[in-house]
Amino acid sequence: MGIGPSTKETTLHHFKDPLVDILSGEEEFDFLGIIVVGTPQDNEDKLFVGTRAAAWAEAMRADGAIISADGWGNSDVDFANTIEQLSVRGIPTVGVNFVGTVAGFVVTNEYMDTIVDMNKSAEGIETEVLGENSVTELDARKAAAFLKLKMRRK
Repeated sequence: MGIGPSTKETTLHHFKDPLVDILSGEEEFDFLGIIVVGTPQDNEDKLFVGTRAAAWAEAMRADGAIISADGWGNSDVDFANTIEQLSVRGIPTVGVNFVGTVAGFVVTNEYMDTIVDMNKSAEGIETEVLGENSVTELDARKAAAFLKLKMRRK
């Protein structure tokens, strides 16, 4: 498995990222910024980058986090680990990822309880349409609402 065209976010999408637009304009959030983390090939490095990103968020005293990934398959290891590392540090976390109906996650953990699926195809599969399964404004609003709920519970 790899990242296909419909789950790949274009440069234009990153410049107009719905998550950034929604979170930076939300009065209930003090938007701290974005941490960009790569997806290493080696599992030891995958665990390292997730742990490092969570330690960074903890050092910034983040009250919550939304983690988004524009890939699936092997990238799920990084995604799941980062959510776990944030959660064990007491940082409420919401995930945004392509799940679909066929693929599902390669790995999961108990902290992956709030995931917004960015799948848009009726069949629930990755397609050949560039950017079809990317984060939209509605996905971003759902993620923000879920994060508010998790932060209030804490």
